[in-house]
Amino acid sequence: LKVSATLIFMVMAAIARSFGDTFPVGQVVFFRSLFAFVPIGIVMLHAGMRLTELRTRAPWAHARRATSGVLAMFTYFSSLMYLPIADVTAISFTSPLIVVVLAALVLGETVRAYRWSAVGVGFVGVLIMVSPHFGEGFSAAGASTGVVLAFANAFLVAFTMIFIRMMASSEPALVIAFYFQLTCTLVSALTLPFAWVAPTAGELLLLVALGILGGVGQLLMTNSYRFAEASTLANFDYAAMIWAILLGWLFFGELPAAAVYAGAVIVITSGLFIVWRERKLGFLRKEAVEPS
Repeated sequence: LKVSATLIFMVMAAIARSFGDTFPVGQVVFFRSLFAFVPIGIVMLHAGMRLTELRTRAPWAHARRATSGVLAMFTYFSSLMYLPIADVTAISFTSPLIVVVLAALVLGETVRAYRWSAVGVGFVGVLIMVSPHFGEGFSAAGASTGVVLAFANAFLVAFTMIFIRMMASSEPALVIAFYFQLTCTLVSALTLPFAWVAPTAGELLLLVALGILGGVGQLLMTNSYRFAEASTLANFDYAAMIWAILLGWLFFGELPAAAVYAGAVIVITSGLFIVWRERKLGFLRKEAVEPS
């Protein structure tokens, strides 16, 4: 389920990349958010879920999570206008590293030398990844702008992860997803009177597919956590790099520079080490509270 979700999200990214700068970002986000309700709504109806079950006692928590999520979506689709899918995907792998920093600063979690070292090594990999783009200069088809947007997306995704972690104990996953999609739809709809490009029939079909794929991917990812621990599933996030390279080469003839491959390996290794360390600490905490 998790690997399928990564593939679907990358297909969605490929569709967005194919638009280039044809459509305003707000319009792309609008279709991505609105039509994601199609698969989500079908699942809700099939499960017999009532609208009353979407009530929440934490509206401000949802607003905070939705705000960071909306901004993350805008920066993500914007970065795809400037960078190949594989480059954006590689930079997105910095989010787990940023989460470690935020967990220490915001949540007050104890982060020891092992994880701090992994974060430091990971950010060295990040510098290696982005070096070709900044080396080309700021006039290289907006590549540097794309790098800035991709990093902004990684930071916003990290904040979103922290906000979801703070809400997870009191709010169901489907409720969190519903209010996020609703906020994205409403905010992006506000941009339409100011920036709208009439799509052709084929482009309209792709825009609708973009949203449906996003909803399906979200459902697959959410359901994957029913069958395995988060620390286990985190390892499979990196399958996205395989799909990104394959789709970028297949549809756009884009292959990452050698520095991107090298940096991505370092970042992924650091991320996997953090996942392993989190898992080990989880076992130690469990042994500490359970009778022998």
